Amino acid sequence: MRNLKTNLKTKASMLAIASASILATGAHAEVIAVSIENTMGGDSFFFTPFWISASNGGFDSYNTGEAAANFPGITQLAETGSTAPLSDAFAASAAGVAGGVQATVTASAFDGDAPVFSPGESTTLNLDVGNASVNRYFSFASMVIPSNDLFVGNDDPFTYELFNAAGNFNGPLVIEIYGRDVNDNGTEINSAGNDAAFSTNDGQSLPEFMVIRDFFSYDADGDYLDSFIGSTTANGATIGSSFGADDLIARITITQVPAPSSAIALLGGGLLIGRRRRAN
Repeated sequence: MRNLKTNLKTKASMLAIASASILATGAHAEVIAVSIENTMGGDSFFFTPFWISASNGGFDSYNTGEAAANFPGITQLAETGSTAPLSDAFAASAAGVAGGVQATVTASAFDGDAPVFSPGESTTLNLDVGNASVNRYFSFASMVIPSNDLFVGNDDPFTYELFNAAGNFNGPLVIEIYGRDVNDNGTEINSAGNDAAFSTNDGQSLPEFMVIRDFFSYDADGDYLDSFIGSTTANGATIGSSFGADDLIARITITQVPAPSSAIALLGGGLLIGRRRRAN
């Protein structure tokens, strides 16, 4: 009888330790669902795969008003759509060294061979942020195509706070991206006929030596987008409409993924067993 009681006490202690471990882990390690949607009309512009991250805010991907040469990662994304150089820069930054996490989000269904976000297309990716009390801030970037060097992103790494200092989720978080939020990288002259990415138009890209700026800050910016109408994209689509500064062009929605049911079941089972033992 004494051995039985001892065994019960030992098992109860082990369950208590396991339950405490689950609670402690759940307080910091979090998974978020990041949904990305191209909200433009069916014959309008596309987005390249989105680079996203959750970090301590120690990585500044770009600054409006500064030379693009200071941000080679964002420049490669703005000119070619490649997220690899930006990912490398993030990994080497204070955010990456501190355990920041990142991912590249592609569209759920491809058009041809390009994993781009077609007009109206959306997808969702689950991202394990690790320590939520550290990786509190969300960043993103994607190229607008077809274009020479237009992109969207956030130049302030502290703009979007996912979690508070205690690791509690602040969301759901909805980021609405309008035409006025597009950036011009300032490294290629805007010309639909000069090697614009994702366009079948011929021509050679023309270098530009300007700072990163807000698109639609020049009168000719709207005309540049309109000049793509009637052109064919790399996946065979025809651009039939453009967008303006006040048009909603993309939406990012971030929600918290519930804790796994197995962990909840284990925790609940441990508490239930504990009650039964006390009753005996």
